[in-house]
Amino acid sequence: MAVLALGVSHRHADVALLERLAFADEDLVKAYRRTEDDPAIDGAVILSTCNRVEIYGSVPSYHAGFQALKRVLCESRGVAADDLAEPLYSHYEGDAAEHLFAVASGLDSMVLGEPQILSQVREAWRRADAEEAGGTVLGALFQAASRTGRRVRSETSVGAAPDVFVSAGADLAAEALGGLEGRHAVVVGAGQMSALAVEHVRRRGVATVRVLNRSLERARALAGRTEAEPGDLADLPEAVAGADLVISATGAAGVVLSEPLLRDATAGRDRPLFVLDIAVPRDVEPPAGDLPNVTLVDIDGLRASVAVRAAETAADIERAHAIVGDEVRRYAERRRAERLGPLFRAMQDRGDAVVRAELERFRSDLAGLEPAEREAVEALARGVVAKLLHGPITRLRASDAPDTDARTLAELLGIEPPGE
Repeated sequence: MAVLALGVSHRHADVALLERLAFADEDLVKAYRRTEDDPAIDGAVILSTCNRVEIYGSVPSYHAGFQALKRVLCESRGVAADDLAEPLYSHYEGDAAEHLFAVASGLDSMVLGEPQILSQVREAWRRADAEEAGGTVLGALFQAASRTGRRVRSETSVGAAPDVFVSAGADLAAEALGGLEGRHAVVVGAGQMSALAVEHVRRRGVATVRVLNRSLERARALAGRTEAEPGDLADLPEAVAGADLVISATGAAGVVLSEPLLRDATAGRDRPLFVLDIAVPRDVEPPAGDLPNVTLVDIDGLRASVAVRAAETAADIERAHAIVGDEVRRYAERRRAERLGPLFRAMQDRGDAVVRAELERFRSDLAGLEPAEREAVEALARGVVAKLLHGPITRLRASDAPDTDARTLAELLGIEPPGE
């Protein structure tokens, strides 16, 4: 089975399309059932994040796999195939591995080194495995991707700044509000990104922070760690009315901050309100950005503002890409060894058979030898054959030669070619 990846990312799609493609938990269950029912898909893993929606499949061939994986994306999310015609990309075999490894390392994110992505890659595999949809081929791929991501984070400074994603939006907020010192902030959501937002605005000197979440228990947990004030979503109108900055980062499937809610909360106010929506799907209705004294920035609005931090030098970026390249080569060698394993075993079996046949042919000539002498002769014969086979096996395992070379070798040795 080959590896094929199909996806849509922030590089070629706007946030509206990413919203339509985003998978909630219940959507994943149905999507994985589709992959299991399709004979052109042996295994699948869906990676759905703020910046991308990708499906990785182990497939018998590129064309059949492409159509099958595309059907899963379109039918699972109710998106017309024509809507994906331009932004959809695909990567096959080694290119798919290189792409996923770069994704897991934060090298393909909107914000270089974005810290969430490695855990999201791991979670994508965990969920597919829990649904018994991933399979061994993709299991090896995602295990290698996780290792690559860990290496990039431990051996370079790429992704070392955990608050970088919020930083770009906070810079825009500070510019719009004339600084964040003494301001009042509301953070909607209680996940990892919300925690980063609270920590970041605290460092910027805001006077108060309120954490609001659908689960009051989770809001209290985050507020307790960050000296913020907790509340649930019922407190949103009153909290927004008193805020200067609102950062929303929930995982909700629908709108959390509607245009009417923001209109009522800001009615009659004469000071600006900056709303930063870093959720996908979006938490805030886009028309809210047209309200008086309201500035709304979402993921699309951050594209032009996000920049690489000074710590993430060109040398570190180059080193990160080198790590990805090294891990891709290691992965390709393992894949090739697995694919050619039957050939290697057949070569060794052929060698053993030749040794046995020759020893049998000369059995009468060896009959007069002492047992130790006979064992020495047999060991010599097996050693010669092993050394003759070692070179071709080692070079085939490590090379990037086409599989036709392996077939040619198999035919020359009179054994069954690999994959047949």
